[in-house]
Amino acid sequence: MSNKDFLTKTLTDTVLTRRSFLKWSAALGGAAAIAGSFNLGLKAIEEVAAVGEEKTLTFACYHNCGGRCVLGAVVKDGTITHIVPDPTEEKDPINEPRALPCLRGYSQIHRVYAPERLKYPLKRVGKRGEGKFEQISWDEALDTIANEMKRIKEAYGNEAFFLSMCSGTLWTGPDGRPPVRRMLRLFGGYTDYYGTYSDACISAVLPFITAGGGNSGDDVLNSKLIVLFGDNSVVTRAGGDNFGYYLIKAKQKGARFICIDPMLTDTAVATDADWIPINPGTDVALIAALAFVMVEENLYDKEFMATYSVGFDEDTLPESAPPNSSWMAYIKGDTDGVKKTPEWAAEITGIPADRIAKLAHEIAGTKPCAMFQGWGWQRRAYGEQPVRALPILSAMTGNFAISGGGPGVRPTGMGMKIGAMPVPENPIKAVIPCFMWPDFITRGAEMTNGPRDRIRGVEKLSTGMKFMWNHGGNALINQHSDINSTKKMLEDDTMLEFIVTVDNMMTSSAAYSDIVLPETTGFEIDTIIHGGGHGEKGNHNWALYNHKLIEPLYESKEVYWILEGICERLGILEEFREGHATKEDWLRDMVAVAQETYPDFPSYEEFKEMGVYKVSSGSPSVNFAKFVEDPVENPLKTPTGKIEIYSPTLAGLNDPEEIPAIPKYIPEWEGVSDPLREKYPLMMIGSHAVQRAHSTFDNVDYLREAHPQAIWLNTWDAKQRDIKNGDMVRVFNDRGETHLPAFVTNRIRPGVTNMPQGAWYTPDAKGVDTRGSINVLTKYQPTPYAKGNPQHTNLVQVEKI
Repeated sequence: MSNKDFLTKTLTDTVLTRRSFLKWSAALGGAAAIAGSFNLGLKAIEEVAAVGEEKTLTFACYHNCGGRCVLGAVVKDGTITHIVPDPTEEKDPINEPRALPCLRGYSQIHRVYAPERLKYPLKRVGKRGEGKFEQISWDEALDTIANEMKRIKEAYGNEAFFLSMCSGTLWTGPDGRPPVRRMLRLFGGYTDYYGTYSDACISAVLPFITAGGGNSGDDVLNSKLIVLFGDNSVVTRAGGDNFGYYLIKAKQKGARFICIDPMLTDTAVATDADWIPINPGTDVALIAALAFVMVEENLYDKEFMATYSVGFDEDTLPESAPPNSSWMAYIKGDTDGVKKTPEWAAEITGIPADRIAKLAHEIAGTKPCAMFQGWGWQRRAYGEQPVRALPILSAMTGNFAISGGGPGVRPTGMGMKIGAMPVPENPIKAVIPCFMWPDFITRGAEMTNGPRDRIRGVEKLSTGMKFMWNHGGNALINQHSDINSTKKMLEDDTMLEFIVTVDNMMTSSAAYSDIVLPETTGFEIDTIIHGGGHGEKGNHNWALYNHKLIEPLYESKEVYWILEGICERLGILEEFREGHATKEDWLRDMVAVAQETYPDFPSYEEFKEMGVYKVSSGSPSVNFAKFVEDPVENPLKTPTGKIEIYSPTLAGLNDPEEIPAIPKYIPEWEGVSDPLREKYPLMMIGSHAVQRAHSTFDNVDYLREAHPQAIWLNTWDAKQRDIKNGDMVRVFNDRGETHLPAFVTNRIRPGVTNMPQGAWYTPDAKGVDTRGSINVLTKYQPTPYAKGNPQHTNLVQVEKI
C-alpha cells in the first residue's frame, strides 16, 4: 500500500484506537516526535522536496495559546513525517532566544492528520443542533451563502450581520479573520464587537488606571521579588521565547517568587514559589489589607503618590469627587466604617492575618519587586476591580516605572511591523460587547447604549442578529457560558436564521451551523505571521514565512479562495482583490511594509528561503519611565494624565455599588459568601489546560492521554465525599451536569475546585456532558462595566458516581 493510500485509509476511520494510533504514528514518523528524536542541526529551508528527499520547512503555531512559536516540519514524499523545534540558530538566550514550542506545538502533526478533520462542505438537513448534515459541492455551498447574505440584507439590513469573536486561527495576513472582515464590510458592513472573552475587563478599565502595560517581559531578570497574582504564565504564556520562559530565567538568576492563587500552579512549582492559597474572587480585599498595613506602618512612598496619582488620598482627589471617596479613605474605613485590616481580609480571603501582614512587609521591603496579574481574576463577576487595584500597590511601593518593577499589569514587548491585509471602515457603526451576542439574538432591537447593554456607536440597535459568520471559533457552544441555555436559543432558527462556520474540525459549535466549510490548516497554506502573541516576548520579535507543506487534504480550501468565491457571487470581487491577482500579491505587500521599517529585511523570495527574520532591541524596556521623569510633558493616557486611582469617568456612571470610582472589594454572586453555598458548597474555577489552547487540540488523543481531563478536588473535600483519586464524579448545579474523573490533590485550596476549560462538549443520550466541559455549569451574566465573561465565578456540588 502506498503512503497516500495508507494515509487516506487512516484518515477515513471514524474511530482511532490506541493500537491503530501507534501504527499510524510510526508510519508517519510521529514516533520520532514523541520520543524527541529531533534533528536539531537542520537549517536548510527548501520549498519543494524531490521524491525520496527529506526537507525541513518553517511554519508556526497560530492558535490563541498566549504565545507563538517557530517550528520546522520535516516533509518527505508529500507527507509531514515529524516536527522539529525552531530550526534557527540561538545567538543569545535572552535577547534572541529560539521560539521553542510546547507540547501542543509538537502535536500539530496530529491535528492536520486528525480523523475529525472536516472533509467537504456540509449543509444542515435536520433540526439545528441535531448534527445531521449532507455533503454538498463547493458551488452549492458558496451559492447558498451568497444567496442568504443577499436575502438577509434585503430583509433586515446589514446591522443584522455578525462576525463572531473567535480565536482558533490568528494569522496576520490574508488568512484567518482579516479577509472575512474585508468581505463583510465591502458588502455593506456588520455589527461589530468590542472586548474579547479573554480580556474584556482589562481592556475596558485599564484606561482608567495606567492606560498601558508593563515593562518588557525580559525585565523580570532584574527583579529581586516577583509576586504573581493569579498568573500562570508557564502554561498561559508558554514557548521558548515568551513570558513563562523569562520567569524561569529570573528564577535561575536568583529571584524569589510568591504565588497568590487558589491553585498551586505549574508556574508556582517551576519557580519554587511561596504559595499563598486564596479564596477566588477576593483579591481586592487582600490588596486593600496590604495597602492598609503599608499606610499604618509608613511603608509607602508618600511623595510618589502625591505627585503621580489621582485619588490616593483626599488631597489628590479631583474637585468633582465627594469627601471620603479616596483610596486612603476606603482602606482606613472612612468611606464605609470598616477598616481594611489583615483581620478583616482574613475572613474573606481565607489567608491568615499574620501572613497578610508579612506579605505587605515582603512587598514593601524588597526592591525592585515586580507584581503581575493574570487574566483569570478578571474573568469573574466583578472582574473590573482587581485590574485597577494591583497597580496601586506597585505605585505605593515605588516599583512603578523602574527596572525590575513595573506597574502591576502584564508585560509588554517589542512589536513587529510586517503589514497586514487592509480592512476598510465598517459602514455599520453599531458595536456590542463580544460576550453579549446571545442578547443580540434574543432581544437585539432592544439593546441600547445604556447600562444594561453598553453598546457603542449607536444609541439603539434596529434589529436582532440574523446572520453569523463563525470563523475558527467554538464559542457558539463549547466556550460560551451556560451551554444548555445557549443550545435552546440556537436551536430556534427563526431568531438567528443563518450560521456559517469555517473550521478544520467538526466542533460542537460547527454542529449548530447551517453551512460548514472545511478550511485548510496552517500546514496547507503559504502565509506570513509575526511572533507577537500577546506582546510579552521581551525585547525581541520575529517574522516567519509559513510554508505550504502539503496539498490541502480532502476538499478543504484556503479562506482566501472561499471569500473570493463568495465575493464573486456578491458582485464585489474586484473591490475585494483591489488589484491583487493572487494571494501572494498580498504577501508581497506585507514584506514591502516590513522593508520600510527594517532596512535589512530580505526580499520576498529571500524571506521565503530564509523562513525566519528576527529583530532585537538588545535591552529590556521600562514602561512609563518618561512619565515619572516629567509627568507634565509626558502624561499617561488616562483621562487625568496620572495613575488614576479615582476615576471621574467611572464615578460619572452613578453606579457606586457595582462600578465604584475606586477599586473596591465587592462580594460576588456565587462567591465565597453567597448563601447558595449551602446547596452548592464548592467554588469552581476553570484554568487553562496545558494540553489545549482553549478547545483547540482537545481532539488530539495522545495529549488527552498524557493530561487527562479531570476536576481538581482538595483532599479534605474529597474525603468528605468518599472520593478517591481517579474516581468518576458528577459535577452539577442548577444549570447542568458533567461527568469526569477526580484529581484529588493538595494543590488546590479546600472549598475550591478547578475544571480546566476547553474540553469538547460531549453529551450522552440524556444530554449530560461526559467529557468535563465546564460551560454546562457556568453562568451567563456579563460583568457590570466591561460586560465581560465571568466564567470563573461558579458554585457546584461534586458527588461520586
